[in-house]
Amino acid sequence: MEWDDAPSHVCRGGDKRALTFCCPPIKPCPILHALEDANLTAQDYMEIKEEFGKKTSLSEGEGTCFGSLVWCCKPSKPCPLRDMLLRRIGMSTDEYMKLKKELSEELVGPEKFSDEESIKALSAAFNVSESEANEVMQECGNDLRTAMKVLRMKNME
Repeated sequence: MEWDDAPSHVCRGGDKRALTFCCPPIKPCPILHALEDANLTAQDYMEIKEEFGKKTSLSEGEGTCFGSLVWCCKPSKPCPLRDMLLRRIGMSTDEYMKLKKELSEELVGPEKFSDEESIKALSAAFNVSESEANEVMQECGNDLRTAMKVLRMKNME
């Protein structure tokens, strides 16, 4: 896949890079916290996504929920509308994820994700070293929920 450490969706505990997979902020949901973490207003967020779409094929979106692929979720989340559109315009999942990664970098910058708070919380909650917690987070693609499940399973052993 084009973006190996792509985060989970924000609504599933993903970090701020996952804003690339979010809808417009039209209702109270975890996107509001991610926007705050990224130091973005809702208006800035929408403008960045719309401008990025105009420069790329993510502007396509007839038949999708919000009329543009910039608002669509990760391929790991089933969506017949997105998938049908990708097939219709001839865009591969790799190309889609490449563009979503670029959009994420437009939104929050290209720096490598490092969530020290989450690593410290995992370390304390599961009584492991911070380096082990960091390693598990990386193995889980920086998906906090999955990392918690992995550490929970290790504690059961």
